[in-house]
Amino acid sequence: MTFQPILPLSGYAGWGFLQRTLAVQQETHATSGPVKRDTDYFAENIGKAKTAEDLVGDRRLLAVALGAFGLDADINNTFFIRKVLEEGTADKTALANKLSDKSYLKLCEAFGFGQGIPARTQLSGFADEIVSAYRDRQFEIDVGDQNTDYRLALNAQRELAEIAGDDMSDNAKWYTVMGSEPLRSVFETAFGLPDSFGNLDVDRQMEIFRDKTQRAFGFSEVTGFSDPDVMNELVRTYLVRSELKNSASGMSSANIALSLLSSI
Repeated sequence: MTFQPILPLSGYAGWGFLQRTLAVQQETHATSGPVKRDTDYFAENIGKAKTAEDLVGDRRLLAVALGAFGLDADINNTFFIRKVLEEGTADKTALANKLSDKSYLKLCEAFGFGQGIPARTQLSGFADEIVSAYRDRQFEIDVGDQNTDYRLALNAQRELAEIAGDDMSDNAKWYTVMGSEPLRSVFETAFGLPDSFGNLDVDRQMEIFRDKTQRAFGFSEVTGFSDPDVMNELVRTYLVRSELKNSASGMSSANIALSLLSSI
């Protein structure tokens, strides 16, 4: 039986309930239905995948591998995924290094194919690492089936914390944030930026993100979001603004409908 996340409330109040019950709900979700079957299979069989060809040749293994990095939609793009994995990341011209979506780079780094060394699939603890990431992503997907804002908020908590803790430059961190559509959506909504914001020059966008962050939180570096309290405030602002935006949109639609009805 598949467990669906329990979300009895909407808005920020509902987010508070989800956060209080998150650990229990995630555990229940991970041990039920398809998620458990898929992760058990992965844990038992991933050690047999010593090459990229082995991985893409087993659809069930590939589904978990891709799902752990938010690449579920690529399940049928086996030629492309195999090429990405086989080229690895050591060469600057490798496909994973050139793709704007850095999820492929993370996938390559995690599995280690094409590096001239044994694949990481043989390492102790590797299966647990991928299974944990897969469970988190699948839970977020199921939450999103009921509330898209909550899925984006959960993604932001996980992904932004990873970026903030990385040792790359602050510019690179901001570019990574801006290159992630889910994270970009959270920041643009939280900062009240217009839909046309994405049409600006990329460097100008980064300046605005930094300025808005400075004004809201007292710092301009992505590293600052490693503080749980700051992260919570970002999510709170996002959820409140998103709810207001959706309410305004709903009212506008209702006014249009009323006008049309009145003219009949």
